[in-house]
Amino acid sequence: MARAALGGLHDDVLMRVQNDLFDLGADIATPGDDFAPSDMTLRIVASQVEWLEATIDRVNAGLDPLKSFILPAGTPGAAALHLARAIVRRAERAMVAANARTPLNPRALTYINRLSDLVFILCRDVNKSGGGDVLWVPGASR
Repeated sequence: MARAALGGLHDDVLMRVQNDLFDLGADIATPGDDFAPSDMTLRIVASQVEWLEATIDRVNAGLDPLKSFILPAGTPGAAALHLARAIVRRAERAMVAANARTPLNPRALTYINRLSDLVFILCRDVNKSGGGDVLWVPGASR
């Protein structure tokens, strides 16, 4: 949905994330105590997490520093990304809970955590060209 709402903006990033999410699904569907990738077991690997972190740094470099919390609003594309971020955070909570019962790949847990950060940075970047972040104003409606 976010890719469609963005009309091609950040399409290369989101297409890679979509592909990685299928890798992530395969990884968490195969719990165990050996998290090394193999021909029969697909695992999230360090390079996937490193790519997320590098992309976060690259996009964030063009943004103003945060001075307030940001409300989930803005352009339609940013709104779709804010929804995606909420879904990623819910998935992260579910993975942490599952990990308490059956160990999951630590890199998979790191990936999902960093993914929510990437989606947040993409929201900010999209809103930059559409009027800017929508900031929380504490007590504004009192």
